[in-house]
Parts: sequence; C-alpha cells; structure tokens
Amino acid sequence: MLIFLRENFPTSVFLCTFVAITSLRTTKMKKFTTLCLLAGWLTASAQTPVFEVNTKKLGAPVQPTMYGIFFEDINYAADGGLYAEMVKNRSFEFPQHLMGWRAYGKVDIKNDGPFERNPHYVRLGYSGHSDKFTGLENEGFFGIAVKEGATYRFSVWARCPEGGKSTLEVSFVKNNTMEEDQRFVRTKINIEGKEWKKYTAEIKSPRTEPKGALRIFLRKNGKDPITTTDVEHISLFPTDTWKGRENGMRKDLAQALFDMHPGVFRFPGGCIVEGTQLPDRYQWKNTVGPVENRPLNENRWHYTFDYRFYPDYFQSYGLGFFEFFQLCEDFGSEPLPVISCGLTCQFQNPDPTKPGVHAGLDELEPYIQDALDLVEFANGPVDSKWGKVRADMGHPEPFNLKYLGVGNEQWDYDDAHGGYGPVFTARLKKFSDALRAKYPDLKLIGTTGPNSEGWDFDLLQPRMKELKVDLYDEHYYRNEQWFLSHGLRYDTYDRKGPKIFAGEYACHGSNKHKWNHFYTSLLEAAHMTGIERNADIVHMATYAPLFAHVEGWQWRPDAIWFDNLRMFKSVSYYVQQLYATNKGTNVLSLTWNGKPVAGQEGQNGLFASSVFDNNTNEVIIKVVNTSETEQPISIQLKGMKGTFTAQTITLSHNEMDDENTLDNPEKIIPRPGTCQVDAGKGASLLLDNLPARTFRIYKIKK
Repeated sequence: MLIFLRENFPTSVFLCTFVAITSLRTTKMKKFTTLCLLAGWLTASAQTPVFEVNTKKLGAPVQPTMYGIFFEDINYAADGGLYAEMVKNRSFEFPQHLMGWRAYGKVDIKNDGPFERNPHYVRLGYSGHSDKFTGLENEGFFGIAVKEGATYRFSVWARCPEGGKSTLEVSFVKNNTMEEDQRFVRTKINIEGKEWKKYTAEIKSPRTEPKGALRIFLRKNGKDPITTTDVEHISLFPTDTWKGRENGMRKDLAQALFDMHPGVFRFPGGCIVEGTQLPDRYQWKNTVGPVENRPLNENRWHYTFDYRFYPDYFQSYGLGFFEFFQLCEDFGSEPLPVISCGLTCQFQNPDPTKPGVHAGLDELEPYIQDALDLVEFANGPVDSKWGKVRADMGHPEPFNLKYLGVGNEQWDYDDAHGGYGPVFTARLKKFSDALRAKYPDLKLIGTTGPNSEGWDFDLLQPRMKELKVDLYDEHYYRNEQWFLSHGLRYDTYDRKGPKIFAGEYACHGSNKHKWNHFYTSLLEAAHMTGIERNADIVHMATYAPLFAHVEGWQWRPDAIWFDNLRMFKSVSYYVQQLYATNKGTNVLSLTWNGKPVAGQEGQNGLFASSVFDNNTNEVIIKVVNTSETEQPISIQLKGMKGTFTAQTITLSHNEMDDENTLDNPEKIIPRPGTCQVDAGKGASLLLDNLPARTFRIYKIKK
C-alpha cells in the first residue's frame, strides 16, 4: 500500500502516511490504520478538483495590449489629481472668473490678455491706503498641500501696464491657525515693464501642510509707490514631478500607473469625449501647444450627479494629448485615443434628430478631419502641419499610434426603441472610409454601446462585423451575480469576427456595497480568467475608472484613491497588476473533466486559467476560489515531469467588506509564498488547499 501511495500521491501525503503507520505498535493496528488512511486519501482525491494543464501545446498568443489602463477625467482625475498643477482656475477662465480665488483690495477682471484662447487676467491696483492690501488667495483643489522639505515652482505672467516696477509677495499660508503669522513661508518676485513676461520662483516648504492656501500680495518696489500690476496664468507645481517635467504629472500617481505595467492606455475618457453638448465635447486640438493658450473646457462630471455636485470642476487641458502620448511612451503602452464621432451623450440626448444636439451625417467633415489630423500629430513627419506641432512641443520622433477609437458608448436604434436606425454606425462608416483610405494600417475600434447584453448590444455586435472594425469596445459595470454567472462570456464568441476590447468594466456591488471592498475585486479576478482563456479574441481589457480624489469623487469603485498628499491602491488595482505582470505569452489549456474552470455548475465557485511565458520559461496558473469554504485542488501539469518549487502570489482576506484606505494602504495586498510540485504518475502534480475567497497565482519554471 505504501508503494501505491508513493507512486500515486505527492511526497507529503506519502510521508504523513508512512510516519502514521510506522509509529504504531502492532501489525493489526498498522494494517487497520493503513486502510483507514488510504480510504481517507482516496475519498479526498475523489472530492478534489483535478485541473489538467497541457504544457506541451501552446495556445493563442496573449497580446502585449491585453491588460491596460483607461483614463477619464472623472473624480478629479486630471486637474486636482494626476496633473500636478496646484492652482485652481489659474487663468481666470472659469465662468465665474474668480472661482477658487479670494480677492482683496482693488482687483479688476480684464479680457484682453496675451493669450488668445485664455484672454482673462486680473489687474491689481493701489487700494488707496498703505494698510489696505490688494491681492489674491487661491484655495487649490481641496486645499494647497505642501510637504516639509519639498520645493515648489511658482510662475506667473505679469506686467506693469503703466510702466515702472512692482513686487509680488508670494506665500504659503494656513488661515485656520493660532500661530503669530499665517504665512509659514514666503518669497518676493519683482515685476518690471509694460510687456508681458513669465516670472518664476522656487519656494521650499518648511513644514507639511495638507490644507493651506497660496497668497499673493501686491507690494511696492523699494521706495516707489505701489504700481498697478496685471497677473495671468498663476501656476504652482512641485519641482519633483514625474520625470521632472515642468508641466508634469504628480509623481506618486504616475508611478502607480507605471507599476501596473499597462500594455495599452485608453484616453482621454469615455463620456467626456462625447460631451453633453457639441461645444463641450473633448477636442484634442485644444489640448496641444503652449499650456498658457489651451482653452478651458467644461467637465460634464461637475453637474451629472446632483447628490455629489462640484461646480468648480473644469478641464484646464494642461494634461492634453501630447502629455497622454508622452505617458504612453513612459509606460511602454500602446496609445489608444478615443475621438468624438459627432454624437453627444445619448443618455442625455436620446433624440438624434434634434437640431444642434448631434452633428448630422452631412456635418461630419470637420470631425473626420480632426481624426485624420490626430494621426498626423502622432505619427506625421516634422515637416507636416501637425507633425510640426508635435516637434515644436519637444518630440520630433513619432509616437507610433496604431489604434484609434471612434465614439464612446454610442448606439443605433431599432424600430422598438425610437426607430432612428443606424445613428452611430452610419457615422462610424464615414470615419472608417476616410481613415482606412489614408491610413490603411491603423486599427479602428468601434463600440457595442454601454451594455453587455440587451437589445442595443444585440443590434450593434453584428454591425461591428459588417463594418469590419478591427476591435469593438464592450462596457459592463455589473453586480456580483453577473460576474459569478458569466465566466463563459467569451467562450462562445464568433472567432471570425472583430477582436474584443473590454474597455470599461468593474464589479459594482449592490447599492449597499458599491465601493472598493475585497469581495467585488475577487470577482473581477475570477472574471479575468475568462478574458485570459479567450486571448485569441480578447486583445485588450481595461478596468474603470482609474482615479478618485477622496474628497471629490462622483463614481466608485475606482482603482487608485488619493488626497493631496497621499494615495492608496485598491484591491482591484492589485488584481489588475497581478494579471498584467503575469500575463505570459501564450494560453495553455486548463480543464476540469474536460471543461473550462469558469464557475460552472458543480465547479464549487472555482475559476482558473493558465498561460506559458516564453520569456521566463514559466507555466503560470491563476485560480480563484469564490466560495465560502477552503477547497483542495490538484493540478496535473501534463508535459512536465519531476519535482519543482512553485512560486505563489496570494490575494486573500477574511472580511469581504474590507478595503484599503489612506491610513491603512496595505491592509489587503498580494503576499508571496511557495508550494511544492511533486512527481506524480506521468505528470508533475501540484496539490494545494486554496482558502475561501482567495485569488492565487502559481508560477512553475519548466
């Protein structure tokens, strides 16, 4: 019997049985105990799921773009978030021109400034009394936050319109304080002459202050009287930005994106691409060139939800298409810009025949030209019109754009739902014809609308095939039950149709649980086994949304949360990171009784997939136990013989509603470990007990 055990079970089972038997005193006891133990092992074996992984035959390639990131300016993701500018309404272009500012003394708004698309500026004048101060104070985005020992670059465009000289006193202040002086650090900038000039100064903070403000006083220069001074584009950045860039990104947030190892980067958003009116759609041409002359745009997220309302949420376009392309280059990601197809948000504007709401089919020429010009901006030679704009911004080399999305969550209508016909696809065809004629190698991405199923999805999916788009973009924000029951979503898809881009998805719990708690992240990990298993048709997947300010969110769950000084990565972030950093190069077949392990009936809430990585010579197996009980699993590695040590990464937690926080950012994080792989009969065998509600990765060097 010991010989039987030795040949058919892992070493640990054999040794435990051997020790148990040999420690007994009588032959009868030994025989009886052997039979009992053997019966126990055989019973456990009968109940243990046996996953068969065929390591001999490599399956479909896993695309380098498989796991990526999607950026939308929601939840203060850009201004007040990734974009490191600390001053709100820096060019006084908000509809209420002093929103974000407190004004003192003699302050006037003018609109004939030096920047054509940002004409407003402030005139500071003598208040009429030496003890009555004129100046401005900016509240920043939920405060001006500075760190002890950190240096900040202040800049302002200024002039003395009547000639002469003046001085601006610039300080970091804490208003709600018992200290003698609200100003805990200050510096002075001397302004001279009638011409607009850019002035800069670096300020080192002597302390950490999360809720400060930026104050500017107009002072006299030396013994001269106070001189009228104009100020425009008042800006404050940390000097330590991502890659040290002057118009840079917040370093810790950009680093978190880099650490995700994204293969694709979709930008600049979803709904903001459409806008709720055509004028406030995202227009990429407004986001390039000198940052001082990029016009303000209304952000539709400041008014979408009245229960979380942010009337001061606009887009400065300081983070524009050049910066997005630059970040893609930094991260090693394929850029995937999305452009307007001439339809505004159809949720808010359902009637496509309403004049002035959507661009008509005969009005699409400028929209199509914008798309053609975008490709030229990204890839064109430096002597082309838009290639020169890119080069003048400091990047003469092309960005090698390969993908372009047309439209966000647009859809067509059937007779039962308005009868308007091919509202979106008729527009998409016009874009497709023009883009393919000029750029035949460009891969076009369409959409199946905002839903993962239903009449609109069923209508659009076959039309994407008819239009021969290269990929189409699916979106699904669904509850726990949907994720548990859709493990086979992509297994039955048409293999001859376009490839799939899961462009926005997340597990949204019930209203009671609609936040970044552990359980929904676990279900996202389970769902992604189906994405990985179907890598022959699923070429891209990006979780959404990406960022949220803890004081300014409107949508959750989100991948990364932050305040002005700190950040934390949600469990969903770690799920995405684990897949991206363990995506392998080819799918391996993994089955249980000949079926995919996808939470099907009788599979005990287990989900699993496997890949091989040609670069590291590793078999990588991902298993998710969504059930409430620990489960033994057996993984037969067909094509491998011998014993190995598997490296494991485990994401597990006991309390399903728990989440990471600013104060406890590593409450739930992946943990490394090891697991023994034994020489089973004809194939290496990995036995493990997978805890309840656990995501575990096994990595075995071949």
